[in-house]
Amino acid sequence: MSNKATLAIIGGSGLYQMNGLEKAEEIIVNTPFGKPSAPITIGTLEGVRVAFLARHGIGHHITPTEVPYRANIYALKSLGVERIVSISACGSLREDYAPGHIVIPDNIFDYTKDRARSFFGEGLVAHVSVADPFCNDFSNHLELAIRATGVTTHRGGSFITIEGPRFSTKAESNTYRAWGMSIIGMTASPEAFLAREAELCYTTMAHVTDYDVWHESESPVTVEMVIQTLNKNTEIAQEAIRNLARELKPERACTCGQALATALITNPKVIPADTRKKLDLLVSKYLN
Repeated sequence: MSNKATLAIIGGSGLYQMNGLEKAEEIIVNTPFGKPSAPITIGTLEGVRVAFLARHGIGHHITPTEVPYRANIYALKSLGVERIVSISACGSLREDYAPGHIVIPDNIFDYTKDRARSFFGEGLVAHVSVADPFCNDFSNHLELAIRATGVTTHRGGSFITIEGPRFSTKAESNTYRAWGMSIIGMTASPEAFLAREAELCYTTMAHVTDYDVWHESESPVTVEMVIQTLNKNTEIAQEAIRNLARELKPERACTCGQALATALITNPKVIPADTRKKLDLLVSKYLN
């Protein structure tokens, strides 16, 4: 089978493998940004070539800050991936987004501070548009796939990404609520922005595991609480991905695949050869 895939699943806390992949094999990919979090599993699901990557590594040994986001996205791009579903645990900052529910957010607030946020630099500048960081068309498909499982699903809301690995204080959690944030997690940024720079469609299946620490009648979030809820939702996530693969059309009905068309600002004549080579996978169609 070909070591290529068009759909990728990035599994977060609690989801470390994708069941049901036919003729699955592990691929080790090296990138100019280092190695991905783990070997990438490629197989066929409902007739679609799918790649699965465990964001936190096998055995969950990589913190949210340490995740090699650039290597992960670059590796998936190099395998032919065009669409990514991120599966993430999140805390709810709203009463109506309850533990056990799934949220497909429509925006991100990046509150991280210690992460490389772009592929660009070192002589090549790009200003990519991320006003709407999630692919709306792809999110529509994901919503239908999740709702078909029967789980309570919410569409919309802002996803604030904090640095972690610690959970929030009550003061922080209440501040995020006052800002109008809907859910909170530790890995959406810069993953979504890098996917846009790589011209990939990106959407998130966010599993609500807790009410963070703001809810007076609920216990503060713990690792045990997160894993317990995610274990219950693993089957739902797997079923939703199967539904998505079955119904997804090969053609993309969005502009994600041309995200760099108006983003590159550097005169090609001054781009260092090493930088050009490093980013060839992303920019060759615009510079050659």
